[in-house]
Amino acid sequence: MTIQTEPLFSFLTQAVSPYHAVRAGKDVLRRHGYEELPWTQAWRLHQEGTYFVSLYGSALMAFHVGKNVRSHVRLAAAHTDFPCLRIKPQAVAKQRVYSRLNVEVYGGMNRSTWLDRPLSLAGKIVLRGSDAFQPRTQYVNLKRPLLTIPSLAIHMEPKTNDGLVLNPQKDMLPLFSCDGTELAEESLLSYLADALQVDSDAILAYELTAYPVEPPCYLGAHDELISASRLDNMTSVLACLDGLVTAKEADGLSLIALFDNEEVGSRTKQGALSAALPNILQRIYAALSLTQNDYLTDLSRAFLLSVDVAHALHPNAPEKNDITNFPVLNGGVVLKTAASQSYVGDAESIAIIRALCETNDIPWQYYVNCSDIRGGSTLGSLVSANLAIRAMDIGVPLLAMHSARELMGTRDQDALTQLLTAFFAG
Repeated sequence: MTIQTEPLFSFLTQAVSPYHAVRAGKDVLRRHGYEELPWTQAWRLHQEGTYFVSLYGSALMAFHVGKNVRSHVRLAAAHTDFPCLRIKPQAVAKQRVYSRLNVEVYGGMNRSTWLDRPLSLAGKIVLRGSDAFQPRTQYVNLKRPLLTIPSLAIHMEPKTNDGLVLNPQKDMLPLFSCDGTELAEESLLSYLADALQVDSDAILAYELTAYPVEPPCYLGAHDELISASRLDNMTSVLACLDGLVTAKEADGLSLIALFDNEEVGSRTKQGALSAALPNILQRIYAALSLTQNDYLTDLSRAFLLSVDVAHALHPNAPEKNDITNFPVLNGGVVLKTAASQSYVGDAESIAIIRALCETNDIPWQYYVNCSDIRGGSTLGSLVSANLAIRAMDIGVPLLAMHSARELMGTRDQDALTQLLTAFFAG
C-alpha cells in the first residue's frame, strides 16, 4: 500500500463529525509543533512560527510564518462537514413499542444508501455552566452501532426496484430503541448523560450527527480501491494538513482554512462566506507589524487551492461525464474547471498547477461538467471572490459521492498530498 492510505484510514475513523475532524486536525498539528492561538485574544507571532486557531469547534485555520514572510502568500481551503443526518431537539418519537429519532437531512445526501446500515452518534453536547453565558461544551463519539433506518420489505412495497422515493420526515427516522417501557425523551438524554458521566438535567442542547460505523476498507483485485464514509471531504482536509506540516520550512506565509457548512451553502460564522479568513490574515499581518498596504499588496499576488473531491467516470453511466474530460480512479489529482465559475480558476491557474504537477511527477487529470448536467460547486469561488485572488479547484476523483459509502483510488491520496506539499514548499 502507499504511504498515505493507513493515515487516511485512521483520520476517517476519527473524523465522524466536523467537531471531531477539527480535533483530529489539531492532533496532527500539535504533533508537528504547531501552537494554538486563542481566537478571542491578541496574538504575538514570530518569523518561522507555526500556529493554529479553531473557530467555534468545527472550523480550523493553521499557518506557517516563513523567514521572508512577504515573499508570497499560499492558501489552501477545504471543508470539514459532509452530508448526513442531524438529530433534532426533543428527538425521540414513539411508534408503538419503537423509539425513533427525529432527524433532518444535512446537505445533499443520497438517502437510499443510508438504509439498513449500523449508525452511531457523534458531535457536541452543551451543559449548564457557571452562568447562562458560560455553558460547558463536551464532545462525544458513541462509536458503537446504536441506530439503523430499516428499509421497507419488497413484499410491502413491490415497486421498490422501480425507483425509491424517501420522504425525509417519514422514511429517514432511525430506530433507537425497541423497549416500550422506557420514557422516550429521557431515554436519549440518559444515554447521552451516561456517555459523558453527567446528570441528564445538566444537558441543555446538542448538535449530533448520525454516521455509519463501518470502517474503511480496501477493494479490488489488487487492493487498488478504497471504500469508506466521508471521503468527501476528509481526503482534502488531511491532504491540506499533511501538505502544510511537510512543507514546514517554506518561505512566505502558508495557511490552510478548513471551513464548516460547505454542504449547506457556507453562509455561517464558521463557513467560507464568513469574514473569518480575511480577519485572520489581517491579524497575522498586524501581529507581524506589517501594514494594511503590505497586506493588500501581498494579497494581490496570493494563490488559493480549493481542495474538494471530483466526480470520476462511472463504469455503468459514462454518459454522465464530459466526453473528453473524464477523470478515473487512480488517475491522479483532478483539476476542475467550469465556464460558469462554479469551479474557480482561469488559464493561468491551470498552467500553474499543471507545472507544479509535471515538475514533481504528480499524476493529474481534468474534470469539466457534462454540458447538459449542472454539476456541483465548491467553496473556491466564494473565498477567492471575497479575497479577490487567483485560485484553482483540485481534489481526488470519487465514485458514489454523497453516498453513505464512497469509493476512491488507493493511489490518489498520495498524489493530492504531494501536490499540496509542492504548493506550499515552492
